[in-house]
Amino acid sequence: MTIRVLLADDQALLRSAFRVLVDSEPDMEVVGEASDGAEAVRLTKEQQADVVLMDIRMPGTDGLAATRMISADPGLADVRVVILTTFEVDDYVVQSLRAGASGFLGKGAEPEELLNAIRIAAGGQALLSPAATTGLIARFLATDDPADGGSDPSRAERLDSLTVREREVLVQVAGGHSNDEIAERLEVSPLTVKTHVNRAMAKLGARDRAQLVVTAYESGLVRPRVE
Repeated sequence: MTIRVLLADDQALLRSAFRVLVDSEPDMEVVGEASDGAEAVRLTKEQQADVVLMDIRMPGTDGLAATRMISADPGLADVRVVILTTFEVDDYVVQSLRAGASGFLGKGAEPEELLNAIRIAAGGQALLSPAATTGLIARFLATDDPADGGSDPSRAERLDSLTVREREVLVQVAGGHSNDEIAERLEVSPLTVKTHVNRAMAKLGARDRAQLVVTAYESGLVRPRVE
Protein backbone atom coordinates (compact mmCIF):
# COMPACT_ATOMS: atom_id res chain seq x y z
CA MET A 1 0.00 0.00 0.00
CA THR A 2 1.33 3.41 -1.00
CA ILE A 3 1.22 6.17 1.62
CA ARG A 4 -0.36 9.28 0.14
CA VAL A 5 1.40 12.40 1.47
CA LEU A 6 0.29 16.02 1.34
CA LEU A 7 2.84 18.81 1.86
CA ALA A 8 1.65 22.00 3.54
CA ASP A 9 4.25 24.77 3.80
CA ASP A 10 4.36 28.33 2.52
CA GLN A 11 7.96 27.90 1.31
CA ALA A 12 7.92 26.51 -2.23
CA LEU A 13 11.59 25.56 -2.12
CA LEU A 14 11.09 23.48 1.00
CA ARG A 15 8.05 21.75 -0.48
CA SER A 16 10.07 20.88 -3.57
CA ALA A 17 12.81 19.34 -1.45
CA PHE A 18 10.29 17.29 0.52
CA ARG A 19 8.58 16.16 -2.69
CA VAL A 20 11.83 14.85 -4.18
CA LEU A 21 12.59 12.99 -0.96
CA VAL A 22 9.13 11.47 -0.50
CA ASP A 23 8.65 10.53 -4.15
CA SER A 24 11.99 8.71 -4.10
CA GLU A 25 10.49 6.09 -1.79
CA PRO A 26 8.65 3.11 -3.33
CA ASP A 27 6.01 3.01 -0.58
CA MET A 28 4.93 6.66 -0.63
CA GLU A 29 4.01 9.49 -2.99
CA VAL A 30 3.22 13.19 -2.77
CA VAL A 31 -0.38 13.75 -3.86
CA GLY A 32 -0.50 17.52 -3.41
CA GLU A 33 1.12 20.71 -2.14
CA ALA A 34 -0.50 23.52 -0.18
CA SER A 35 0.87 26.95 0.72
CA ASP A 36 -1.67 27.69 3.48
CA GLY A 37 -3.92 25.83 5.88
CA ALA A 38 -7.19 26.28 4.02
CA GLU A 39 -5.68 24.83 0.87
CA ALA A 40 -4.22 21.99 2.92
CA VAL A 41 -7.65 21.02 4.25
CA ARG A 42 -9.20 21.19 0.79
CA LEU A 43 -6.47 19.11 -0.84
CA THR A 44 -6.49 16.58 2.00
CA LYS A 45 -10.11 15.85 1.11
CA GLU A 46 -9.71 15.98 -2.66
CA GLN A 47 -6.54 13.90 -2.85
CA GLN A 48 -7.48 11.48 -0.05
CA ALA A 49 -4.17 11.98 1.72
CA ASP A 50 -3.05 9.56 4.41
CA VAL A 51 -0.45 11.82 6.04
CA VAL A 52 -0.16 15.61 6.01
CA LEU A 53 3.21 17.22 6.71
CA MET A 54 1.96 20.50 8.17
CA ASP A 55 3.93 23.67 8.82
CA ILE A 56 2.58 25.69 11.74
CA ARG A 57 3.30 29.22 10.59
CA MET A 58 1.59 29.93 7.28
CA PRO A 59 -0.27 33.01 6.01
CA GLY A 60 -4.04 33.05 6.27
CA THR A 61 -5.23 29.84 7.86
CA ASP A 62 -2.24 28.55 9.80
CA GLY A 63 -1.26 24.95 10.41
CA LEU A 64 -2.82 24.85 13.86
CA ALA A 65 -6.26 25.86 12.56
CA ALA A 66 -5.92 23.48 9.62
CA THR A 67 -5.06 20.61 11.96
CA ARG A 68 -8.20 21.33 13.99
CA MET A 69 -10.32 21.32 10.82
CA ILE A 70 -8.91 18.00 9.65
CA SER A 71 -9.33 16.41 13.08
CA ALA A 72 -12.90 17.64 13.41
CA ASP A 73 -13.98 16.25 10.02
CA PRO A 74 -15.44 12.72 10.42
CA GLY A 75 -14.60 12.04 6.79
CA LEU A 76 -10.90 12.57 7.54
CA ALA A 77 -10.75 10.39 10.66
CA ASP A 78 -7.96 8.25 9.19
CA VAL A 79 -5.76 11.19 8.16
CA ARG A 80 -2.65 11.72 10.26
CA VAL A 81 -1.05 15.16 10.66
CA VAL A 82 2.65 15.53 11.40
CA ILE A 83 3.63 19.04 12.44
CA LEU A 84 6.86 20.38 10.96
CA THR A 85 8.41 23.17 12.97
CA THR A 86 11.63 25.15 13.07
CA PHE A 87 11.33 25.40 16.84
CA GLU A 88 10.77 22.02 18.47
CA VAL A 89 10.38 23.64 21.90
CA ASP A 90 7.28 25.50 20.94
CA ASP A 91 3.92 25.89 22.66
CA TYR A 92 2.27 25.69 19.23
CA VAL A 93 3.43 22.08 19.07
CA VAL A 94 1.38 21.20 22.16
CA GLN A 95 -1.62 23.09 20.82
CA SER A 96 -1.31 21.09 17.62
CA LEU A 97 -1.26 17.81 19.50
CA ARG A 98 -4.37 18.88 21.34
CA ALA A 99 -5.92 19.80 18.01
CA GLY A 100 -5.36 16.28 16.74
CA ALA A 101 -1.85 16.07 15.29
CA SER A 102 -0.07 12.73 15.61
CA GLY A 103 3.23 14.31 16.55
CA PHE A 104 5.90 16.73 15.45
CA LEU A 105 9.26 16.82 13.76
CA GLY A 106 11.88 19.55 13.49
CA LYS A 107 12.56 20.86 9.99
CA GLY A 108 16.22 20.17 10.60
CA ALA A 109 15.57 16.43 10.88
CA GLU A 110 17.59 14.04 8.73
CA PRO A 111 15.89 12.69 5.57
CA GLU A 112 15.55 9.20 7.06
CA GLU A 113 13.91 10.68 10.15
CA LEU A 114 11.30 12.42 8.02
CA LEU A 115 10.55 9.30 6.00
CA ASN A 116 10.34 7.22 9.15
CA ALA A 117 7.99 9.79 10.69
CA ILE A 118 5.63 9.47 7.74
CA ARG A 119 5.59 5.68 8.06
CA ILE A 120 5.06 5.83 11.83
CA ALA A 121 2.17 8.28 11.48
CA ALA A 122 0.57 6.27 8.69
CA GLY A 123 0.72 3.23 10.95
CA GLY A 124 -1.23 5.03 13.67
CA GLN A 125 1.70 5.48 16.02
CA ALA A 126 2.63 8.68 17.86
CA LEU A 127 5.79 10.64 17.09
CA LEU A 128 6.47 11.17 20.77
CA SER A 129 9.47 8.96 21.31
CA PRO A 130 12.02 8.80 22.74
CA ALA A 131 10.76 9.42 26.25
CA ALA A 132 12.66 12.73 26.41
CA THR A 133 10.36 14.14 23.75
CA THR A 134 7.33 12.93 25.65
CA GLY A 135 8.73 14.58 28.76
CA LEU A 136 9.08 17.87 26.91
CA ILE A 137 5.43 17.78 25.86
CA ALA A 138 4.40 16.74 29.35
CA ARG A 139 6.07 19.78 30.88
CA PHE A 140 4.18 22.09 28.52
CA LEU A 141 0.88 20.35 29.26
CA ALA A 142 1.43 20.40 33.01
CA THR A 143 2.30 24.10 33.20
CA ASP A 144 -0.72 25.44 31.33
CA ASP A 145 -2.57 26.02 34.59
CA PRO A 146 -0.29 26.31 37.61
CA ALA A 147 -3.30 26.38 39.92
CA ASP A 148 -4.15 22.75 39.32
CA GLY A 149 -0.87 21.45 37.94
CA GLY A 150 -2.32 21.02 34.51
CA SER A 151 -5.02 18.53 35.54
CA ASP A 152 -8.33 18.81 33.68
CA PRO A 153 -11.24 17.55 35.86
CA SER A 154 -13.43 16.76 32.85
CA ARG A 155 -10.71 14.60 31.33
CA ALA A 156 -10.07 12.96 34.70
CA GLU A 157 -13.72 11.93 34.85
CA ARG A 158 -13.45 10.35 31.42
CA LEU A 159 -10.75 8.05 32.76
CA ASP A 160 -13.43 6.46 34.97
CA SER A 161 -14.51 4.43 31.95
CA LEU A 162 -11.12 2.71 31.76
CA THR A 163 -10.34 -0.58 33.44
CA VAL A 164 -7.38 -0.85 35.78
CA ARG A 165 -5.32 -2.57 33.11
CA GLU A 166 -6.24 0.06 30.51
CA ARG A 167 -5.04 2.75 32.90
CA GLU A 168 -1.77 0.88 33.40
CA VAL A 169 -1.29 0.66 29.65
CA LEU A 170 -2.17 4.35 29.24
CA VAL A 171 0.55 5.29 31.73
CA GLN A 172 3.05 3.29 29.70
CA VAL A 173 1.92 4.86 26.42
CA ALA A 174 2.37 8.29 27.99
CA GLY A 175 5.94 7.28 28.79
CA GLY A 176 6.66 6.88 25.10
CA HIS A 177 6.88 3.09 25.17
CA SER A 178 6.04 0.84 22.23
CA ASN A 179 3.56 -2.05 22.43
CA ASP A 180 6.42 -4.54 22.65
CA GLU A 181 8.05 -2.60 25.49
CA ILE A 182 4.76 -2.30 27.34
CA ALA A 183 4.13 -6.02 26.90
CA GLU A 184 7.48 -6.82 28.47
CA ARG A 185 6.93 -4.41 31.35
CA LEU A 186 3.43 -5.71 32.15
CA GLU A 187 4.24 -9.32 31.28
CA VAL A 188 1.49 -9.71 28.69
CA SER A 189 1.49 -10.23 24.93
CA PRO A 190 1.90 -7.34 22.46
CA LEU A 191 -1.51 -8.26 21.03
CA THR A 192 -3.08 -7.83 24.46
CA VAL A 193 -1.43 -4.42 24.79
CA LYS A 194 -2.72 -3.41 21.36
CA THR A 195 -6.23 -4.44 22.40
CA HIS A 196 -6.05 -2.34 25.58
CA VAL A 197 -4.67 0.64 23.64
CA ASN A 198 -7.47 0.42 21.06
CA ARG A 199 -10.12 0.16 23.77
CA ALA A 200 -8.69 3.14 25.63
CA MET A 201 -8.67 5.16 22.41
CA ALA A 202 -12.31 4.27 21.75
CA LYS A 203 -13.44 5.13 25.28
CA LEU A 204 -11.53 8.42 25.37
CA GLY A 205 -12.33 9.46 21.80
CA ALA A 206 -8.64 9.59 20.89
CA ARG A 207 -7.57 9.52 17.24
CA ASP A 208 -4.23 7.89 17.99
CA ARG A 209 -1.56 7.33 20.62
CA ALA A 210 -0.58 11.01 20.62
CA GLN A 211 -4.05 11.91 21.85
CA LEU A 212 -3.77 9.27 24.57
CA VAL A 213 -0.57 10.94 25.78
CA VAL A 214 -2.26 14.34 25.87
CA THR A 215 -5.20 12.94 27.82
CA ALA A 216 -2.92 11.12 30.28
CA TYR A 217 -1.14 14.34 31.23
CA GLU A 218 -4.10 16.72 31.08
CA SER A 219 -6.15 14.43 33.32
CA GLY A 220 -3.38 14.25 35.88
CA LEU A 221 -3.04 10.47 35.52
CA VAL A 222 0.62 11.02 34.67
CA ARG A 223 2.86 13.81 35.93
CA PRO A 224 6.00 15.07 34.22
CA ARG A 225 9.26 13.91 35.69
CA VAL A 226 11.30 16.56 37.47
CA GLU A 227 14.76 16.69 35.89
